[in-house]
Amino acid sequence: MITVQPTGKILGATVSGIDLSRPMSESDFRTILTALGEHGVLRFPGQELDAAALKAFSERFGPIQGSVTGKFHDPQVPEVGILSNIVENGQPIGLADAGQDWHTDMSYNRTIGFVNVLYAVKVPRRNGQALGSTVFANMRAAYDDLDPALKARLGGMTVTHDFNKFWEAMRQRPGSTRGPLTPEQRAKRPPSVHPIFLVHPITGRKVLYANPGYAIRINELGEAESDRVLEMLFEHQLQPKYQYVNEWTENDLLIWDHIGTLHNAIPDYGPDEHRLMQRCQVMADWIFDPEFQRKSLSQVAAE
Repeated sequence: MITVQPTGKILGATVSGIDLSRPMSESDFRTILTALGEHGVLRFPGQELDAAALKAFSERFGPIQGSVTGKFHDPQVPEVGILSNIVENGQPIGLADAGQDWHTDMSYNRTIGFVNVLYAVKVPRRNGQALGSTVFANMRAAYDDLDPALKARLGGMTVTHDFNKFWEAMRQRPGSTRGPLTPEQRAKRPPSVHPIFLVHPITGRKVLYANPGYAIRINELGEAESDRVLEMLFEHQLQPKYQYVNEWTENDLLIWDHIGTLHNAIPDYGPDEHRLMQRCQVMADWIFDPEFQRKSLSQVAAE
C-alpha cells in the first residue's frame, strides 16, 4: 500500500510502498498524481530501475521529449537521457551542466513540460556528505504572495519563453563543452508563449509561470517595463521561504511538477566526484484535458 509522507516543508514528500520497476495500477497512479499536485516534488527511495523501467514509469505521465542535440542518452532506450560529469576515454558520457541555474524544463515548448523524472545512479560525496543537491521553489506560494494589484495588472498577460536563453547562459560558463545551437537545432526549439499565470491542472490553483531560465518578455508590456517586471518577479519567486532542498541518495527516484515549481541543480562537486543520473522529461500533452481531470482526478477525490 502506498504511503505518502510530507516533508513538512513548503514542498516535497517521500512515497513508499511501491516498486516502480513493476507496472502501476490505475489507483496507485492516481494517488501519485494527486500527491504530485499537492507536494510538487515526490521522492521514491530504494528503487531498482533499469532504463526501460524508468521510461515505462515516466510514460504514464505523458510523452517523453528527446534531446535537441541527439547526444547523451541510453544506447538502448534513447528516451532516457544521461546527466553526468563522468568522462570515459576522453569523452563525456552525459550532459554535465544540466539544470545548473533556476528554470523549469520545457516552458519554451508550445506543449509545456509536465514532470521531470530523475533516477540517481551515482551520487558524489565528500567526507560522508552527499553533494549535488537539487533545490526547488514553490510557484503556487509565490503567486499567492504577490501583491493583489500586481496580480490584477498582470492577469491575462503572456510571456515568451526561449530555449536559447538558457542554452547560451550555460554555454558561457567556464569549462562548458556546449557549442552554439545550430539553425536546425534552434528550429526544433522555437520560442513559445504562455500565460504568466497558469491554473494548475491537478489542484485548480494559480501558479506563477515565468522563470529566469527561459522567460524573455512579457508581451503586453514595453521592453524596458517587461525587463523591470520580470526581474521583480524573479527576485520574488526565488526567496528562500519558497525553497526546498532535496539531498540525493543512490537509487532515489525523484519526480517533480514543472508547472508549479522551479529547480536548480547545485554543482558543488569536482570532476573526480562522480555524479550519474538518468532522466526523462515528460510533456503536458493530456494533463490539462478537462475530460481526464473529470474522470481521473475526481475519482481520487472520491476515494
